[in-house]
Formats: sequence, structure tokens, C-alpha cells
Amino acid sequence: MAEDKNARTGLWLGGLPWWQAVICILLCLIPMYLTVQGKDGPKMVQSTTMAGTLAICFGLAVIFNEIGERVPIWNTYIGGGLLATFFGVAVLKQFNLVPEAGLDAINSFISDDANFLEMFIIMLIIGSVLSLDRDILLRSFAGYIPAILGGLLAATILGGITGAIFGIPFSDTLIKYTLPIMGGGNGAGAVPLSQIYEQVTGDAAANYYSFAIIVLTIANIFCIIASAALNALGEKVPSLTGDKKTLIRGAEELARDDEKIKTDNTDLSGALLLAFACFSVGILMSSVILPKIAGAPIHKYAYMIIFVVILAATGLVPARVRAGAKRLQSFFSGQLGIIIMVGMGADFNLGELFKAVAPSNIIMALMIVIGAIIGSAAVGYLVGFYPIDSAITAGLCMANRGGNGDLACLGAADRMDLIAYSQLSSRLGGGIVLIIASFVFSFML
Repeated sequence: MAEDKNARTGLWLGGLPWWQAVICILLCLIPMYLTVQGKDGPKMVQSTTMAGTLAICFGLAVIFNEIGERVPIWNTYIGGGLLATFFGVAVLKQFNLVPEAGLDAINSFISDDANFLEMFIIMLIIGSVLSLDRDILLRSFAGYIPAILGGLLAATILGGITGAIFGIPFSDTLIKYTLPIMGGGNGAGAVPLSQIYEQVTGDAAANYYSFAIIVLTIANIFCIIASAALNALGEKVPSLTGDKKTLIRGAEELARDDEKIKTDNTDLSGALLLAFACFSVGILMSSVILPKIAGAPIHKYAYMIIFVVILAATGLVPARVRAGAKRLQSFFSGQLGIIIMVGMGADFNLGELFKAVAPSNIIMALMIVIGAIIGSAAVGYLVGFYPIDSAITAGLCMANRGGNGDLACLGAADRMDLIAYSQLSSRLGGGIVLIIASFVFSFML
């Protein structure tokens, strides 16, 4: 048998032979630690443009991703390279091992000015929805809201029981713990919840938010760890999960095999144009046409998902374009996922977590997260879903810190193909919680 001259031999890091990778990493990171005198004072040598910031992100990502993928136990049960990148960068930030200018550049590119995170989510949504068979798509979305409500109900019950053990009244448990945790994250949950609290009570929104963000931060960590644990459980008990791309039990053989469809760059261009058009529909619906339903603001991603589902259900999108969308999704989730984790780590404050180590807060958050897992898994199973995949998307992606938390959970669970469902949890599920909170705050405070 002829020897493959192109085969990879020896140690490779980040797609390069290790010694080349080390040189590239150093070249990417060293300029970040050097400064020159500018007209407004010292400034970082590394450019803060897209190229310069990506250099920083890739330099950090490759290091922690390789560590996470190679460390035993962590690579199987904790979340692998994606989660190692997230926590690794967060630790560097906490101990001031990354210059402030570098962190600012990362945050500006990933989630602030340039908002590459938005681009990432758009590509994952368009690919994950269009790659599903039409029947699977309609069946799964029809059963998804009940799975969300099942997780919310079980989280409320388990949280109430735990609160009673600590002597916390049920009303306080619901208002201070369950609703903030299950509210769909920070911007879509804790912030608007605090505003509703202020409107109802007259007390400052900051007084509610300061505690809500603490318990939400604790719950977010539990959600990420639980996602990795559920993925490991699925590896041990395959009957509890599917192919990590669909929720419906036994539907793997119906999923489109995109690899059999030949695509070229024109199909990728078509998929890009379609993705941006669907995103624009989301913006128009959430900003102009129907920004609120029953008093609750509806996020642009939720409207985008609904519109993409409608397109997929009608069968109007050509097979080549669907396959192109799937290729885009695979590239973004596979090759650029670690870049997103760098941004999330740079935006995560470990200090918030350290402030909230009171045993009661930790146990309360843990039990609410467990309730979300149990409720969404049980109801998901009843409507025909795999319990593990339902628990991760309809349960944990309700209980984490929203968009960033969704990506961390899906990355830890190796289920980036389920991004559309997680976004429904954070957006539509979060909207449901806000509607419930409006009534709860009015009657219980």
C-alpha cells in the first residue's frame, strides 16, 4: 500500500506542525503586549482592526483549544476545547494577563461594534433550519414550546421546594431566583425583568438586577457543565439522544444528506444573500411591524427563525442553496467557534461568580437548573423528542445567560446544529417568562 506523502505525522497544533504553530501564535500575541507612543498616549502595537483582533483571538484560541482537547476527563466530560477556551480567556482577564486594550478590541469585534457574534448566529440559524427535512422541521417546532414550558414548570416546582428548605417564601423564590434564571439570559431576561420590577414596585431596577445577575451567573456555569455531562451521558446511552442534529426520535434517516448535493461558490453566495435577507426580515418585524406581542418584545432572531422555518416548509429554497447554507454553518461552527469562545471569555467576569458563593444561592441555582433539565426532557420525550437534546435546548438554553450562554452550552454538548432551537429558548421562551413576570410581579409584590 503506497504511503500517503500528505499524511499528518508528528504533533500538530491548530492545523500546523507544532513548531510552526508556536511561531504563529507568538507572532499573533507579542504585538498585543507591546506599546508605542501615539498622539493620545501609549497605544497597543497590535492593530485593533478586524485582522489585528482576529490575530489576537486565534493566538489565544489555539492554545486553550488544544489544551482542552488533549486533557483527559476535561476533553470527554467537561466540554473539550471550546469550554477550555472560554474559561482560559476568562482567567487571563481576571488576573490581568491580557492588556485592557486587547480585551477592548476583542469585545468590540465579537459583541459590540462589529458584532461578529451576530454574524455567527445568523449563519448557524440559516444552516440548521434549512438542513432539516420539512416534516421533521414542522413536527419539532410544534412540540418545542411545550418542552420549554415543561422545563419552566419543573424549575419552578423544584426551586420552590428548595427555597422552602432554606426558609425562603415561594414568592421570593419565584421572583428572585426562578424567573431571572429562566428568563432567557441577561439582555433579554434580567435587564427587562428589573425594569418590570421597578415599574411595579417603584424600587430601583438596579436593586433587583444586582442579585438577579449573580444567581443567573451561577446558573450559567451549571448549565455549561450540565451540557457537557449530558453529552457524555448520550455517549454512554445512545438511545437517549440522536445524531446531535435533530430533536425528533428516529428521524435521522430523514435528515437531508447535504454531502450528496454538489455545491459551488455560487451556492454559498446564494445562501449568504438568503441569510442576510431573512435577518433583515427579523429586524423589520422586531423594530417596525410587530415589535411586541401581548406586551412582550420579540427579538429579531425569533422572527428570523420563524421566517426561515416558513421558507423551509414551503420548499421554495433550492436544494443547492440549502446545501450551501449547511456548508456555511459547518464552517462557522467548526472553524470559527473557538473565536466566539475567546470573545465570551473576554466578556465574562469571574469576579461576579466569586461574589455569589453563598451556599444557598449555589444550591438554589443548581436545583432550578436540574428542574429545567428534568421538565424539558420529560415533556420533550412525550412529544417525540430525544430527552437529552430536549433538555439541552429547551431546558439549559432557557436557564443560561442568553446568546453567549447558548453557544457555550451547545459547544460543550457538541450540538451546534441545534442553534435554532436554543435561540427559540432564549428569545421566544424569554418572552414567555417576561409575560409571566408581568403578572407575578403585580400580584406577589
